[in-house]
Amino acid sequence: MNAGDWQRELLDRLAARLPAGYEADGEPTSEPTALAGLALLAHRRADDARGAAQSLADLQSNNGSVGVAASRPTPCWPTSLAILLWQAVETTGNTGQFAEQIAQAVGWSIADHGKAAPRKPHIGHDTTLVGWSWAANTHSWLEPTALFVLALKVVGHSQHPRTREGVRLLVDRQLPSGGCNYGNTTVLGQTLFAHVAPTGVAMMALAGEGYDDPRTERSVAYLQRELSAETATASLCYGLLGLAAHDRAPAIREKWLQSAYSRVLRQGGSPYKLALVALAAANTYPFSTTR
Repeated sequence: MNAGDWQRELLDRLAARLPAGYEADGEPTSEPTALAGLALLAHRRADDARGAAQSLADLQSNNGSVGVAASRPTPCWPTSLAILLWQAVETTGNTGQFAEQIAQAVGWSIADHGKAAPRKPHIGHDTTLVGWSWAANTHSWLEPTALFVLALKVVGHSQHPRTREGVRLLVDRQLPSGGCNYGNTTVLGQTLFAHVAPTGVAMMALAGEGYDDPRTERSVAYLQRELSAETATASLCYGLLGLAAHDRAPAIREKWLQSAYSRVLRQGGSPYKLALVALAAANTYPFSTTR
């Protein structure tokens, strides 16, 4: 199957499963639906993408947040992904269809924050920096902070104080030799291991920030070293997106993604993973930002 054929088949499968869940027969949830919409839009399937965006609008609470699913209005970390999709739809179609949803979601996102804590000698990262958390009233962690930073950048809030502090947090949470994990660097004197997926997400958010801190370049190099045809699907896709954000996507990426697509189908066809494969397979990086 050539590149055009497998990607068309992938997009057709994805569009048929909107709103999307983590599993083929699972409950529709916000994260897979947002990723599916972003992927479809990146491949110029605007009508399908608008359907996904409307599904998220239907889930938006009165306070502007978007929860995990219709049955679970909290936690609200998927709000960042909803902003990314709504803004992408607006940028492509210039319709104003989701302008109100974006404004409410951005307002909620700026007001929301993780919990800070005093510095402790046995914890390596700066616990006083405030980003975003997975759940309300908990510590700021790397991936939700990266997604909210990316969302705020995309809507033109790159210089907002919350965005700038989020960037500082992401830089601080990188490991000395490069790469990131869920958000810890050293604990009790032990340096923790890097993971591909959170490193990719962090590199997406740090695109355009330059390399004043050498750890960012080391993190990009870490992704270049670690990605291969054997990398698990979600990690592969986020790693490739992180490299694409820094213009470092490898030439072999399409072959890896076609292989990952076949693997996902053999494993049951998770719409979440299909969305990630389609997003990483787009010819252009889907998250342009304004600093």
